[in-house]
Amino acid sequence: MCSIALAAVEPAIASATSSTGGVSATAPATTPPAAAPAKPKVVLAPITSKSPSLAYHGPVYVKTVTGSVVPYTPLATAGQVNTTGGASIGPLKTEGKPELLVPGSRARYIDGIAAAPMAAPAAIQQLIWSANQIIGLPYIYGGGHQSFISPGYDCSGTVSFALHGAKLLTVPEDSSEFESFGSHGAGRWIAIFANPGHAYMDVAGLRLDTSSADDPSNQQGPRWRPLRPANEGFVVRHPLGL
Repeated sequence: MCSIALAAVEPAIASATSSTGGVSATAPATTPPAAAPAKPKVVLAPITSKSPSLAYHGPVYVKTVTGSVVPYTPLATAGQVNTTGGASIGPLKTEGKPELLVPGSRARYIDGIAAAPMAAPAAIQQLIWSANQIIGLPYIYGGGHQSFISPGYDCSGTVSFALHGAKLLTVPEDSSEFESFGSHGAGRWIAIFANPGHAYMDVAGLRLDTSSADDPSNQQGPRWRPLRPANEGFVVRHPLGL
Protein backbone atom coordinates (compact mmCIF):
# COMPACT_ATOMS: atom_id res chain seq x y z
CA MET A 1 0.00 0.00 0.00
CA CYS A 2 2.86 2.39 0.82
CA SER A 3 4.44 1.89 -2.61
CA ILE A 4 1.12 2.59 -4.34
CA ALA A 5 0.61 5.74 -2.27
CA LEU A 6 4.10 7.01 -3.10
CA ALA A 7 3.55 6.38 -6.79
CA ALA A 8 0.42 8.52 -6.60
CA VAL A 9 2.23 11.37 -4.84
CA GLU A 10 5.31 11.49 -7.12
CA PRO A 11 3.45 12.68 -10.27
CA ALA A 12 1.97 15.54 -8.24
CA ILE A 13 5.44 16.60 -7.07
CA ALA A 14 6.82 16.36 -10.60
CA SER A 15 4.04 18.56 -11.94
CA ALA A 16 4.93 21.28 -9.38
CA THR A 17 8.50 21.63 -10.67
CA SER A 18 9.82 22.74 -14.02
CA SER A 19 11.50 20.32 -16.34
CA THR A 20 14.75 22.19 -15.84
CA GLY A 21 14.70 22.05 -12.09
CA GLY A 22 13.52 25.66 -11.67
CA VAL A 23 10.81 27.19 -9.57
CA SER A 24 7.20 26.38 -10.32
CA ALA A 25 5.66 28.45 -13.09
CA THR A 26 2.92 29.41 -10.66
CA ALA A 27 5.42 31.10 -8.29
CA PRO A 28 5.19 34.94 -8.19
CA ALA A 29 7.71 36.70 -10.46
CA THR A 30 10.33 38.86 -8.79
CA THR A 31 10.29 42.63 -9.53
CA PRO A 32 13.57 43.92 -11.03
CA PRO A 33 15.26 46.66 -8.98
CA ALA A 34 14.48 50.21 -10.06
CA ALA A 35 17.17 51.85 -12.14
CA ALA A 36 19.15 54.58 -10.39
CA PRO A 37 18.11 58.07 -11.53
CA ALA A 38 20.49 59.55 -14.07
CA LYS A 39 22.74 62.27 -12.71
CA PRO A 40 22.13 65.68 -14.26
CA LYS A 41 24.72 66.58 -16.85
CA VAL A 42 26.98 69.40 -15.73
CA VAL A 43 27.93 71.69 -18.60
CA LEU A 44 30.87 73.95 -17.93
CA ALA A 45 30.56 77.49 -19.18
CA PRO A 46 33.87 77.35 -21.09
CA ILE A 47 32.63 74.36 -23.09
CA THR A 48 30.58 76.27 -25.63
CA SER A 49 30.92 77.38 -29.21
CA LYS A 50 34.43 78.54 -30.05
CA SER A 51 33.38 80.30 -33.24
CA PRO A 52 35.25 83.58 -33.85
CA SER A 53 31.89 85.25 -34.56
CA LEU A 54 29.90 86.60 -31.63
CA ALA A 55 26.85 87.49 -33.71
CA TYR A 56 23.51 86.93 -31.97
CA HIS A 57 20.05 87.44 -33.44
CA GLY A 58 17.76 86.24 -30.65
CA PRO A 59 15.59 88.23 -28.23
CA VAL A 60 17.26 90.70 -25.89
CA TYR A 61 15.81 92.28 -22.75
CA VAL A 62 16.91 95.01 -20.39
CA LYS A 63 16.48 95.32 -16.64
CA THR A 64 15.06 98.73 -15.77
CA VAL A 65 15.87 100.85 -12.71
CA THR A 66 12.65 99.56 -11.13
CA GLY A 67 13.75 95.95 -11.56
CA SER A 68 11.33 95.04 -14.32
CA VAL A 69 12.52 93.28 -17.48
CA VAL A 70 11.38 94.68 -20.83
CA PRO A 71 12.39 94.15 -24.47
CA TYR A 72 15.60 95.96 -25.39
CA THR A 73 15.81 98.36 -28.32
CA PRO A 74 19.42 98.58 -29.57
CA LEU A 75 20.93 102.04 -29.40
CA ALA A 76 23.39 101.48 -32.24
CA THR A 77 22.22 101.66 -35.82
CA ALA A 78 22.92 99.06 -38.48
CA GLY A 79 26.57 99.01 -39.45
CA GLN A 80 27.74 100.37 -36.10
CA VAL A 81 27.78 97.09 -34.20
CA ASN A 82 30.98 95.05 -34.27
CA THR A 83 29.85 91.42 -34.07
CA THR A 84 33.31 89.89 -33.90
CA GLY A 85 34.57 91.40 -30.66
CA GLY A 86 35.70 94.78 -29.34
CA ALA A 87 33.76 97.81 -28.28
CA SER A 88 30.71 99.15 -30.05
CA ILE A 89 31.14 102.43 -31.90
CA GLY A 90 27.49 103.19 -31.35
CA PRO A 91 26.18 105.72 -28.81
CA LEU A 92 26.63 103.53 -25.71
CA LYS A 93 28.59 105.28 -22.97
CA THR A 94 31.22 103.75 -20.71
CA GLU A 95 29.21 104.46 -17.58
CA GLY A 96 25.59 103.54 -17.02
CA LYS A 97 25.51 100.84 -19.66
CA PRO A 98 22.22 98.91 -19.79
CA GLU A 99 21.82 95.69 -17.83
CA LEU A 100 20.98 93.38 -20.71
CA LEU A 101 19.50 89.89 -20.41
CA VAL A 102 19.03 87.04 -22.89
CA PRO A 103 17.15 83.74 -22.51
CA GLY A 104 19.09 80.60 -21.64
CA SER A 105 22.39 79.98 -19.88
CA ARG A 106 24.85 81.58 -22.29
CA ALA A 107 25.96 85.22 -22.29
CA ARG A 108 25.64 87.03 -25.62
CA TYR A 109 27.44 89.91 -27.30
CA ILE A 110 25.11 92.87 -27.89
CA ASP A 111 26.20 96.35 -29.05
CA GLY A 112 29.74 95.91 -27.77
CA ILE A 113 28.79 94.68 -24.30
CA ALA A 114 27.62 91.36 -22.84
CA ALA A 115 24.04 90.40 -22.08
CA ALA A 116 23.75 88.19 -19.02
CA PRO A 117 21.89 84.87 -19.32
CA MET A 118 18.57 84.76 -17.52
CA ALA A 119 19.34 81.28 -16.18
CA ALA A 120 22.56 82.43 -14.51
CA PRO A 121 22.85 83.12 -10.77
CA ALA A 122 22.54 86.73 -9.67
CA ALA A 123 26.30 86.91 -9.00
CA ILE A 124 27.08 85.98 -12.61
CA GLN A 125 24.63 88.53 -13.96
CA GLN A 126 26.12 91.23 -11.74
CA LEU A 127 29.67 90.26 -12.75
CA ILE A 128 28.79 90.66 -16.42
CA TRP A 129 27.03 93.99 -15.92
CA SER A 130 29.93 95.27 -13.82
CA ALA A 131 32.53 94.23 -16.40
CA ASN A 132 30.51 96.03 -19.08
CA GLN A 133 31.24 99.34 -17.38
CA ILE A 134 34.95 99.19 -18.32
CA ILE A 135 34.56 97.71 -21.80
CA GLY A 136 36.28 99.93 -24.35
CA LEU A 137 38.69 101.58 -21.90
CA PRO A 138 42.39 101.48 -22.85
CA TYR A 139 44.95 98.98 -21.64
CA ILE A 140 47.08 100.55 -18.89
CA TYR A 141 49.78 98.49 -17.22
CA GLY A 142 48.94 98.33 -13.52
CA GLY A 143 45.50 99.79 -14.14
CA GLY A 144 42.93 98.64 -11.63
CA HIS A 145 45.41 97.67 -8.91
CA GLN A 146 45.91 100.82 -6.84
CA SER A 147 42.13 101.21 -6.94
CA PHE A 148 39.25 99.47 -8.66
CA ILE A 149 38.49 102.85 -10.26
CA SER A 150 40.95 103.60 -13.06
CA PRO A 151 41.05 105.31 -16.49
CA GLY A 152 42.26 102.00 -17.94
CA TYR A 153 42.97 98.43 -16.88
CA ASP A 154 45.50 95.70 -17.41
CA CYS A 155 44.63 92.02 -17.68
CA SER A 156 44.39 91.12 -14.00
CA GLY A 157 42.93 94.53 -13.18
CA THR A 158 40.08 93.74 -15.58
CA VAL A 159 39.43 90.34 -13.98
CA SER A 160 39.64 91.91 -10.51
CA PHE A 161 37.14 94.65 -11.41
CA ALA A 162 34.60 92.14 -12.71
CA LEU A 163 34.89 89.86 -9.67
CA HIS A 164 34.69 92.84 -7.32
CA GLY A 165 31.50 94.00 -9.01
CA ALA A 166 29.92 90.65 -8.11
CA LYS A 167 31.26 90.86 -4.52
CA LEU A 168 33.59 87.93 -5.18
CA LEU A 169 36.83 89.86 -4.53
CA THR A 170 37.63 92.64 -2.09
CA VAL A 171 41.23 93.53 -3.07
CA PRO A 172 42.66 93.58 -6.63
CA GLU A 173 44.93 90.65 -7.46
CA ASP A 174 47.68 90.29 -10.04
CA SER A 175 47.92 87.40 -12.48
CA SER A 176 50.22 85.36 -10.23
CA GLU A 177 47.81 85.69 -7.31
CA PHE A 178 44.96 84.46 -9.48
CA GLU A 179 46.84 81.17 -9.87
CA SER A 180 45.68 80.30 -6.35
CA PHE A 181 42.33 82.11 -6.36
CA GLY A 182 39.17 80.26 -5.37
CA SER A 183 38.87 76.61 -6.33
CA HIS A 184 40.78 74.42 -8.78
CA GLY A 185 39.61 74.01 -12.35
CA ALA A 186 36.75 75.47 -14.35
CA GLY A 187 33.47 76.18 -12.62
CA ARG A 188 29.90 75.90 -13.83
CA TRP A 189 29.86 79.53 -14.94
CA ILE A 190 33.40 80.92 -14.65
CA ALA A 191 36.89 79.82 -15.62
CA ILE A 192 39.80 82.12 -14.71
CA PHE A 193 43.01 81.47 -16.66
CA ALA A 194 46.18 82.76 -15.05
CA ASN A 195 49.96 82.51 -15.24
CA PRO A 196 52.71 84.90 -14.05
CA GLY A 197 52.32 87.07 -17.14
CA HIS A 198 48.61 87.16 -18.00
CA ALA A 199 45.08 86.54 -16.74
CA TYR A 200 41.66 86.45 -18.35
CA MET A 201 38.34 84.78 -17.71
CA ASP A 202 35.52 82.95 -19.47
CA VAL A 203 32.06 83.84 -18.18
CA ALA A 204 29.02 81.89 -19.38
CA GLY A 205 30.53 81.38 -22.82
CA LEU A 206 32.19 84.76 -23.44
CA ARG A 207 35.80 85.72 -22.77
CA LEU A 208 36.74 88.85 -20.82
CA ASP A 209 40.30 89.71 -21.83
CA THR A 210 42.62 92.62 -22.60
CA SER A 211 44.51 90.55 -25.16
CA SER A 212 43.27 90.27 -28.74
CA ALA A 213 44.57 86.70 -29.09
CA ASP A 214 42.10 84.65 -31.16
CA ASP A 215 39.89 87.71 -31.58
CA PRO A 216 39.34 88.95 -35.15
CA SER A 217 38.75 92.51 -33.87
CA ASN A 218 42.46 92.81 -32.94
CA GLN A 219 41.60 95.49 -30.35
CA GLN A 220 43.41 95.82 -27.04
CA GLY A 221 42.04 96.70 -23.64
CA PRO A 222 39.11 95.23 -21.65
CA ARG A 223 36.65 93.65 -24.07
CA TRP A 224 34.35 90.69 -24.48
CA ARG A 225 35.83 88.29 -27.01
CA PRO A 226 35.31 84.82 -28.50
CA LEU A 227 36.53 81.87 -26.45
CA ARG A 228 40.02 80.68 -27.29
CA PRO A 229 40.26 77.27 -29.01
CA ALA A 230 42.98 76.29 -26.50
CA ASN A 231 44.20 77.64 -23.17
CA GLU A 232 47.55 75.90 -22.67
CA GLY A 233 50.04 77.35 -20.21
CA PHE A 234 47.48 78.67 -17.73
CA VAL A 235 46.32 77.59 -14.29
CA VAL A 236 42.52 77.34 -14.27
CA ARG A 237 40.53 78.52 -11.23
CA HIS A 238 36.98 79.55 -10.38
CA PRO A 239 35.07 81.14 -7.48
CA LEU A 240 33.69 78.49 -5.13
CA GLY A 241 30.15 77.53 -6.12
CA LEU A 242 30.27 79.17 -9.53
